[in-house]
Amino acid sequence: MSAKDSTSHPQVDSAHPRSKLSKLDSSANMVVQDVDELAQETKEANDKLEIMETQFKMILRCVGEDPERPGLLRTPNRAAKAFMYFTKGYEETVQSVVKNGIFEEDHDEMVIVKNINMYSLCEHHLVPFFGTVSVGYLPTGKVIGLSKIARIVEMHSRRLQVQERMTREIAMAIQEAVQPSGVGVVIEATQAANNFLMLHSVRC
Repeated sequence: MSAKDSTSHPQVDSAHPRSKLSKLDSSANMVVQDVDELAQETKEANDKLEIMETQFKMILRCVGEDPERPGLLRTPNRAAKAFMYFTKGYEETVQSVVKNGIFEEDHDEMVIVKNINMYSLCEHHLVPFFGTVSVGYLPTGKVIGLSKIARIVEMHSRRLQVQERMTREIAMAIQEAVQPSGVGVVIEATQAANNFLMLHSVRC
């Protein structure tokens, strides 16, 4: 009698390779979509930068300067990039800055984050105002990462602002993120515009 072959052979799942290929195709499509979106965002950003650079050249000419002289050749480009950074908050949302920074937590005592540095632009004169922001809220089962509170402050400060509206917008963002039973926001700031007006007696 011949001995039986006891060697076990793996079962081939004919559907498995197709399933794997399908997942790869799906992942590839997502990557292509992300790249396309990034390319579109980059093009829009470059278009904005070019327009702003042209306008800053015009401003330099209007004040009597020559934007072609060596010391100012790259100033319009630098100024445009700086202004885009100072206003980058328009491109952000609460969801995009908070991401996965919300946590379920059985905690109902006040959470306070003090003295978050804040830099913004006054919408009346386009000059800086800066200071600190303190945020407190009463959780109702959810808390937000402390660094995310700072990101929310930055998001709203990187827009053309007035102090009163920014205070309200930060509070509303915390409310949207974790639905607390109460929110408090205090901003202590110095406006360069006020100092400028007082020093030079400018009437605006």
